Amino acid sequence: MPKATFQQARIAGIDVCPGPVVRRLEEDAAGWGADAAQVDKLRRAVGVETRWIAPPGVTTLDLCERSARRLLAGGGWAAEAVDGVICVTQCPDHFQPCNANILHGRLGLPKGAAAFDVNQGCSGWVYGLYLGCLMVEAGGCERVLLVAGDTVTQSLHPGDRTVVPLFGDAGSATLIERTDAASPAWFSLCSDGRGWDAITIPAGGYRQPRTAETGVATLGEDGSRRSADDLFMNGIEVFNFTLREEPRAVQELLTYAGRTLEAVDHLVFHQANRIILQTLALRLKVPMSKVPCRTLADYGNQSSASIPATLCHDLGERLREAPRTVLCSGFGVGLSWASCLLSLGPLAHCGLETYPAAAG
Repeated sequence: MPKATFQQARIAGIDVCPGPVVRRLEEDAAGWGADAAQVDKLRRAVGVETRWIAPPGVTTLDLCERSARRLLAGGGWAAEAVDGVICVTQCPDHFQPCNANILHGRLGLPKGAAAFDVNQGCSGWVYGLYLGCLMVEAGGCERVLLVAGDTVTQSLHPGDRTVVPLFGDAGSATLIERTDAASPAWFSLCSDGRGWDAITIPAGGYRQPRTAETGVATLGEDGSRRSADDLFMNGIEVFNFTLREEPRAVQELLTYAGRTLEAVDHLVFHQANRIILQTLALRLKVPMSKVPCRTLADYGNQSSASIPATLCHDLGERLREAPRTVLCSGFGVGLSWASCLLSLGPLAHCGLETYPAAAG
Protein backbone atom coordinates (compact mmCIF):
# COMPACT_ATOMS: atom_id res chain seq x y z
CA MET A 1 0.00 0.00 0.00
CA PRO A 2 1.27 3.57 -0.67
CA LYS A 3 2.60 5.05 2.56
CA ALA A 4 3.86 8.50 3.49
CA THR A 5 5.14 10.41 6.50
CA PHE A 6 4.71 14.13 7.09
CA GLN A 7 6.60 16.07 9.74
CA GLN A 8 5.55 19.72 9.53
CA ALA A 9 1.82 19.69 8.78
CA ARG A 10 -0.72 19.64 11.59
CA ILE A 11 -4.48 19.87 12.04
CA ALA A 12 -5.24 23.17 13.73
CA GLY A 13 -9.03 22.92 13.94
CA ILE A 14 -12.11 20.95 12.88
CA ASP A 15 -15.79 21.82 12.54
CA VAL A 16 -18.77 19.68 11.48
CA CYS A 17 -22.26 20.68 10.35
CA PRO A 18 -24.93 17.92 10.19
CA GLY A 19 -28.21 18.50 8.38
CA PRO A 20 -31.06 20.12 10.34
CA VAL A 21 -33.80 17.49 9.99
CA VAL A 22 -33.88 14.65 12.52
CA ARG A 23 -35.25 11.21 11.62
CA ARG A 24 -35.72 8.51 14.24
CA LEU A 25 -35.28 4.82 13.56
CA GLU A 26 -38.93 4.11 14.39
CA GLU A 27 -40.06 6.60 11.76
CA ASP A 28 -37.89 5.03 9.08
CA ALA A 29 -38.95 1.48 9.93
CA ALA A 30 -42.62 2.44 9.91
CA GLY A 31 -42.21 3.25 6.22
CA TRP A 32 -41.99 -0.45 5.39
CA GLY A 33 -44.27 -1.75 8.11
CA ALA A 34 -41.69 -3.05 10.58
CA ASP A 35 -43.00 -4.14 13.98
CA ALA A 36 -41.38 -3.42 17.36
CA ALA A 37 -39.32 -6.61 17.34
CA GLN A 38 -37.92 -5.85 13.88
CA VAL A 39 -37.07 -2.29 14.93
CA ASP A 40 -35.20 -3.58 17.99
CA LYS A 41 -33.26 -6.09 15.86
CA LEU A 42 -32.34 -3.35 13.41
CA ARG A 43 -31.27 -1.06 16.25
CA ARG A 44 -28.90 -3.70 17.64
CA ALA A 45 -27.36 -4.43 14.24
CA VAL A 46 -27.08 -0.94 12.77
CA GLY A 47 -26.64 1.12 15.93
CA VAL A 48 -28.32 4.27 14.58
CA GLU A 49 -30.93 5.90 16.82
CA THR A 50 -31.33 9.18 14.93
CA ARG A 51 -30.19 10.49 11.55
CA TRP A 52 -29.72 14.19 10.86
CA ILE A 53 -30.38 14.92 7.21
CA ALA A 54 -30.47 17.84 4.81
CA PRO A 55 -33.85 18.84 3.36
CA PRO A 56 -34.32 19.51 -0.37
CA GLY A 57 -32.53 22.70 -1.32
CA VAL A 58 -29.71 22.28 1.23
CA THR A 59 -26.62 20.81 -0.40
CA THR A 60 -23.26 19.45 0.68
CA LEU A 61 -21.75 22.79 -0.32
CA ASP A 62 -24.11 24.63 2.04
CA LEU A 63 -23.18 22.38 4.97
CA CYS A 64 -19.45 22.63 4.24
CA GLU A 65 -19.62 26.42 3.86
CA ARG A 66 -21.32 26.72 7.23
CA SER A 67 -18.63 24.54 8.81
CA ALA A 68 -15.81 26.45 7.12
CA ARG A 69 -17.10 29.81 8.33
CA ARG A 70 -17.44 28.57 11.90
CA LEU A 71 -13.98 27.01 11.78
CA LEU A 72 -12.25 30.15 10.51
CA ALA A 73 -14.09 32.37 12.97
CA GLY A 74 -13.58 29.99 15.88
CA GLY A 75 -9.84 29.69 15.30
CA GLY A 76 -9.31 33.35 14.45
CA TRP A 77 -8.09 32.72 10.88
CA ALA A 78 -8.80 35.25 8.14
CA ALA A 79 -9.88 34.08 4.70
CA GLU A 80 -6.75 35.73 3.28
CA ALA A 81 -4.61 33.31 5.31
CA VAL A 82 -5.89 30.24 3.42
CA ASP A 83 -3.71 29.09 0.50
CA GLY A 84 -5.86 26.26 -0.79
CA VAL A 85 -9.23 24.54 -0.46
CA ILE A 86 -9.89 20.85 -1.11
CA CYS A 87 -13.48 19.61 -1.31
CA VAL A 88 -14.09 15.89 -0.87
CA THR A 89 -17.62 14.91 -1.90
CA GLN A 90 -19.69 12.59 -4.06
CA CYS A 91 -22.60 15.04 -4.00
CA PRO A 92 -21.46 18.22 -5.79
CA ASP A 93 -23.83 21.08 -6.59
CA HIS A 94 -22.96 20.79 -10.30
CA PHE A 95 -21.00 18.58 -12.70
CA GLN A 96 -19.15 21.81 -13.53
CA PRO A 97 -17.70 23.80 -11.85
CA CYS A 98 -16.43 21.93 -8.81
CA ASN A 99 -17.63 22.69 -5.28
CA ALA A 100 -14.19 23.92 -4.21
CA ASN A 101 -14.23 26.76 -6.77
CA ILE A 102 -17.70 27.87 -5.67
CA LEU A 103 -16.70 27.71 -2.00
CA HIS A 104 -13.53 29.66 -2.80
CA GLY A 105 -15.71 32.50 -4.06
CA ARG A 106 -18.25 32.32 -1.23
CA LEU A 107 -15.53 32.52 1.42
CA GLY A 108 -13.62 35.26 -0.37
CA LEU A 109 -10.35 33.33 -0.49
CA PRO A 110 -7.40 34.98 -2.27
CA LYS A 111 -6.99 34.49 -6.02
CA GLY A 112 -3.66 32.80 -5.38
CA ALA A 113 -5.36 29.99 -3.43
CA ALA A 114 -5.72 26.60 -5.15
CA ALA A 115 -9.16 24.96 -5.29
CA PHE A 116 -10.14 21.47 -6.44
CA ASP A 117 -12.56 18.61 -5.71
CA VAL A 118 -11.90 14.97 -4.88
CA ASN A 119 -14.66 12.49 -5.72
CA GLN A 120 -14.36 10.06 -2.82
CA GLY A 121 -16.66 8.67 -0.16
CA CYS A 122 -16.17 7.11 3.25
CA SER A 123 -12.36 7.06 3.02
CA GLY A 124 -12.38 10.60 1.61
CA TRP A 125 -11.49 12.61 4.70
CA VAL A 126 -8.21 10.68 5.10
CA TYR A 127 -7.48 11.00 1.37
CA GLY A 128 -8.15 14.74 1.56
CA LEU A 129 -6.05 15.10 4.69
CA TYR A 130 -3.16 13.39 2.90
CA LEU A 131 -3.42 15.86 0.02
CA GLY A 132 -3.64 18.84 2.37
CA CYS A 133 -0.56 17.72 4.31
CA LEU A 134 1.26 17.17 1.02
CA MET A 135 0.50 20.73 -0.11
CA VAL A 136 1.70 22.17 3.19
CA GLU A 137 4.78 19.95 3.48
CA ALA A 138 5.85 20.82 -0.06
CA GLY A 139 6.28 24.40 1.10
CA GLY A 140 3.85 26.17 -1.18
CA CYS A 141 1.02 26.55 1.34
CA GLU A 142 0.90 27.72 4.93
CA ARG A 143 -2.73 26.71 5.44
CA VAL A 144 -5.08 24.44 3.50
CA LEU A 145 -8.81 24.16 4.15
CA LEU A 146 -10.19 20.65 3.71
CA VAL A 147 -13.96 20.36 3.47
CA ALA A 148 -15.52 16.91 3.30
CA GLY A 149 -19.15 15.88 3.29
CA ASP A 150 -22.10 14.38 1.50
CA THR A 151 -25.87 14.58 1.34
CA VAL A 152 -26.25 10.89 0.60
CA THR A 153 -29.84 10.72 1.85
CA GLN A 154 -30.97 12.68 -1.20
CA SER A 155 -29.90 9.68 -3.33
CA LEU A 156 -31.84 7.05 -1.33
CA HIS A 157 -35.15 5.51 -2.30
CA PRO A 158 -37.46 5.66 0.75
CA GLY A 159 -38.36 2.02 0.19
CA ASP A 160 -34.76 0.78 0.45
CA ARG A 161 -34.57 -0.73 3.92
CA THR A 162 -30.89 -1.65 3.47
CA VAL A 163 -29.67 1.96 3.40
CA VAL A 164 -32.37 4.31 4.70
CA PRO A 165 -31.80 3.47 8.41
CA LEU A 166 -28.06 4.10 8.03
CA PHE A 167 -27.24 7.40 6.42
CA GLY A 168 -27.16 10.97 7.66
CA ASP A 169 -25.94 14.15 5.96
CA ALA A 170 -23.12 16.41 7.08
CA GLY A 171 -20.37 18.75 5.95
CA SER A 172 -17.06 19.26 7.69
CA ALA A 173 -14.12 21.65 7.60
CA THR A 174 -10.56 20.93 8.72
CA LEU A 175 -7.70 23.43 8.73
CA ILE A 176 -4.23 22.03 8.03
CA GLU A 177 -1.32 24.34 8.70
CA ARG A 178 2.44 24.33 8.59
CA THR A 179 4.24 24.03 11.93
CA ASP A 180 7.91 24.46 12.81
CA ALA A 181 7.59 21.91 15.60
CA ALA A 182 7.85 18.28 14.57
CA SER A 183 4.33 16.87 14.16
CA PRO A 184 4.75 13.42 12.60
CA ALA A 185 1.79 11.90 10.75
CA TRP A 186 1.75 8.55 8.95
CA PHE A 187 -0.62 7.67 6.09
CA SER A 188 -1.57 4.69 3.98
CA LEU A 189 -3.98 4.81 1.02
CA CYS A 190 -5.51 1.74 -0.66
CA SER A 191 -7.98 0.78 -3.38
CA ASP A 192 -9.57 -2.29 -4.93
CA GLY A 193 -11.51 -1.15 -7.99
CA ARG A 194 -12.57 -4.71 -8.77
CA GLY A 195 -15.27 -4.21 -6.16
CA TRP A 196 -16.51 -0.88 -7.52
CA ASP A 197 -20.11 -2.05 -7.94
CA ALA A 198 -20.61 -2.94 -4.25
CA ILE A 199 -21.66 0.68 -3.60
CA THR A 200 -22.92 2.64 -6.58
CA ILE A 201 -25.54 4.92 -8.09
CA PRO A 202 -25.85 3.25 -11.52
CA ALA A 203 -27.50 6.09 -13.47
CA GLY A 204 -26.79 9.80 -13.68
CA GLY A 205 -23.34 9.99 -15.24
CA TYR A 206 -22.25 9.83 -18.86
CA ARG A 207 -22.04 6.01 -18.88
CA GLN A 208 -25.77 5.74 -18.10
CA PRO A 209 -27.60 9.07 -18.24
CA ARG A 210 -30.82 9.43 -16.29
CA THR A 211 -33.99 8.76 -18.23
CA ALA A 212 -37.63 8.09 -17.39
CA GLU A 213 -36.76 4.37 -17.39
CA THR A 214 -33.85 4.67 -14.94
CA GLY A 215 -36.17 6.38 -12.45
CA VAL A 216 -38.60 3.46 -12.28
CA ALA A 217 -38.21 1.65 -8.95
CA THR A 218 -38.48 -2.12 -8.72
CA LEU A 219 -38.54 -4.58 -5.83
CA GLY A 220 -35.21 -6.34 -5.38
CA GLU A 221 -34.40 -9.79 -4.02
CA ASP A 222 -33.46 -8.17 -0.70
CA GLY A 223 -37.03 -6.89 -0.26
CA SER A 224 -36.06 -3.28 -0.90
CA ARG A 225 -37.37 -0.95 -3.56
CA ARG A 226 -34.99 1.23 -5.58
CA SER A 227 -34.29 2.49 -9.11
CA ALA A 228 -31.08 2.94 -11.08
CA ASP A 229 -31.15 6.59 -10.01
CA ASP A 230 -30.80 5.56 -6.36
CA LEU A 231 -27.87 4.46 -4.23
CA PHE A 232 -27.31 0.71 -4.13
CA MET A 233 -25.16 -0.99 -1.51
CA ASN A 234 -24.32 -4.68 -1.28
CA GLY A 235 -24.06 -4.84 2.48
CA ILE A 236 -22.56 -8.34 2.65
CA GLU A 237 -19.81 -7.49 0.17
CA VAL A 238 -18.96 -4.27 2.02
CA PHE A 239 -18.92 -6.09 5.37
CA ASN A 240 -16.60 -8.80 4.04
CA PHE A 241 -14.31 -6.28 2.35
CA THR A 242 -14.03 -4.20 5.52
CA LEU A 243 -13.15 -7.09 7.78
CA ARG A 244 -10.73 -8.50 5.21
CA GLU A 245 -8.77 -5.28 4.66
CA GLU A 246 -9.17 -2.95 7.65
CA PRO A 247 -7.45 -4.93 10.45
CA ARG A 248 -4.49 -5.64 8.19
CA ALA A 249 -4.28 -2.00 7.08
CA VAL A 250 -4.27 -0.77 10.68
CA GLN A 251 -1.54 -3.19 11.71
CA GLU A 252 0.61 -2.38 8.66
CA LEU A 253 0.33 1.36 9.30
CA LEU A 254 1.36 0.89 12.93
CA THR A 255 4.34 -1.20 11.85
CA TYR A 256 5.32 1.50 9.35
CA ALA A 257 5.08 4.16 12.05
CA GLY A 258 6.95 2.05 14.61
CA ARG A 259 4.01 2.20 17.03
CA THR A 260 1.77 -0.32 18.79
CA LEU A 261 -1.95 -0.35 19.44
CA GLU A 262 -1.23 0.17 23.12
CA ALA A 263 0.28 3.58 22.28
CA VAL A 264 -2.89 4.70 20.45
CA ASP A 265 -5.44 6.59 22.56
CA HIS A 266 -8.35 6.32 20.12
CA LEU A 267 -9.16 4.39 16.93
CA VAL A 268 -11.60 6.54 15.00
CA PHE A 269 -13.14 4.48 12.22
CA HIS A 270 -15.64 5.55 9.61
CA GLN A 271 -19.01 5.20 11.33
CA ALA A 272 -20.38 2.47 9.06
CA ASN A 273 -22.58 0.51 11.46
CA ARG A 274 -22.38 -0.97 14.95
CA ILE A 275 -21.59 -4.55 13.93
CA ILE A 276 -18.64 -3.46 11.77
CA LEU A 277 -17.19 -1.25 14.53
CA GLN A 278 -17.59 -3.95 17.17
CA THR A 279 -16.08 -6.61 14.93
CA LEU A 280 -13.09 -4.42 14.05
CA ALA A 281 -12.43 -3.86 17.75
CA LEU A 282 -12.66 -7.61 18.33
CA ARG A 283 -10.32 -8.45 15.43
CA LEU A 284 -7.78 -5.87 16.62
CA LYS A 285 -8.18 -6.99 20.26
CA VAL A 286 -8.88 -3.49 21.56
CA PRO A 287 -11.67 -2.49 23.98
CA MET A 288 -14.67 -0.61 22.61
CA SER A 289 -13.70 2.22 24.97
CA LYS A 290 -10.94 2.97 22.44
CA VAL A 291 -13.34 2.88 19.47
CA PRO A 292 -15.78 5.82 19.72
CA CYS A 293 -19.18 5.18 18.14
CA ARG A 294 -21.60 7.65 19.74
CA THR A 295 -21.63 9.72 16.55
CA LEU A 296 -23.08 6.75 14.66
CA ALA A 297 -25.95 6.42 17.15
CA ASP A 298 -26.70 10.13 17.32
CA TYR A 299 -26.21 11.22 13.68
CA GLY A 300 -25.98 8.14 11.45
CA ASN A 301 -23.38 7.17 8.86
CA GLN A 302 -22.21 10.55 7.52
CA SER A 303 -19.97 9.24 4.73
CA SER A 304 -16.82 11.38 4.31
CA ALA A 305 -17.79 13.58 7.27
CA SER A 306 -18.10 10.71 9.75
CA ILE A 307 -14.48 10.72 10.98
CA PRO A 308 -14.26 14.48 11.66
CA ALA A 309 -17.74 14.30 13.21
CA THR A 310 -16.55 11.58 15.59
CA LEU A 311 -13.46 13.61 16.47
CA CYS A 312 -15.67 16.58 17.37
CA HIS A 313 -18.69 14.81 18.87
CA ASP A 314 -17.03 11.98 20.81
CA LEU A 315 -13.59 13.45 21.52
CA GLY A 316 -13.99 17.21 21.13
CA GLU A 317 -13.37 18.22 24.73
CA ARG A 318 -10.23 16.09 24.99
CA LEU A 319 -8.84 17.35 21.69
CA ARG A 320 -9.33 20.97 22.72
CA GLU A 321 -7.32 20.42 25.89
CA ALA A 322 -4.31 18.21 25.11
CA PRO A 323 -2.64 16.11 22.41
CA ARG A 324 -4.00 12.63 21.77
CA THR A 325 -2.58 9.85 19.62
CA VAL A 326 -5.36 9.02 17.19
CA LEU A 327 -5.57 6.47 14.40
CA CYS A 328 -8.24 7.41 11.84
CA SER A 329 -9.39 4.98 9.17
CA GLY A 330 -12.10 5.26 6.51
CA PHE A 331 -13.39 2.57 4.17
CA GLY A 332 -16.13 2.12 1.62
CA VAL A 333 -17.12 3.17 -1.90
CA GLY A 334 -14.59 2.46 -4.61
CA LEU A 335 -13.72 0.13 -2.99
CA SER A 336 -11.22 2.22 -1.08
CA TRP A 337 -9.71 2.50 2.37
CA ALA A 338 -7.25 4.90 3.95
CA SER A 339 -5.69 5.29 7.39
CA CYS A 340 -3.58 7.84 9.23
CA LEU A 341 -1.86 7.98 12.61
CA LEU A 342 -1.78 11.47 14.10
CA SER A 343 -0.81 13.39 17.18
CA LEU A 344 -3.95 15.49 17.35
CA GLY A 345 -4.52 18.51 19.59
CA PRO A 346 -4.79 20.79 21.33
CA LEU A 347 -7.08 22.23 18.66
CA ALA A 348 -7.89 25.93 18.38
CA HIS A 349 -11.42 24.97 17.36
CA CYS A 350 -13.28 21.67 17.54
CA GLY A 351 -17.03 21.97 17.23
CA LEU A 352 -20.21 20.38 15.89
CA GLU A 353 -23.46 22.27 15.30
CA THR A 354 -26.37 21.37 13.06
CA TYR A 355 -27.32 23.50 10.09
CA PRO A 356 -30.00 26.06 11.04
CA ALA A 357 -33.44 24.80 10.03
CA ALA A 358 -34.54 28.32 9.09
CA ALA A 359 -31.65 28.58 6.60
CA GLY A 360 -32.95 25.56 4.72
